[in-house]
Amino acid sequence: MSKMIYINLPVTDLAAATRFYEAIGCEKNEQFSDHQSSSMVWSDTITFQLLANDYFSTFTPKKIADAHATSEVLFALSHDNREQVDAIVEAAAATGGKADIRERQDLGWLYNRTFEDPDGHVFEAISMEAGAVPAEVED
Repeated sequence: MSKMIYINLPVTDLAAATRFYEAIGCEKNEQFSDHQSSSMVWSDTITFQLLANDYFSTFTPKKIADAHATSEVLFALSHDNREQVDAIVEAAAATGGKADIRERQDLGWLYNRTFEDPDGHVFEAISMEAGAVPAEVED
């Protein structure tokens, strides 16, 4: 079996969060979704498990962080090219997220934009030309 990662995220509005993650390219796995969670498949090995806040709180004794106010984690999603980076950021903004929460980064060989989902979770969308990485970065 391939190693996989399941990222469990607390959300305030499950339906809105599900629409958002579909808009940025995830597919909902109905088999692992119900009225309190949506299983959103990003790739063969990465799934975002969106959990309504009340349900999420049953998995941890800790208080749920307000991702709008604090940084809890930063997700980086790789893309094949700049156009895909721009497309995911625009889709995020069109479905309740925030685009470009910090300046775009364009180093020629690396292109990076950031966005937030409706609950404030931060994502980097990156495209990198591995063969074009400057030697001083590789050292």
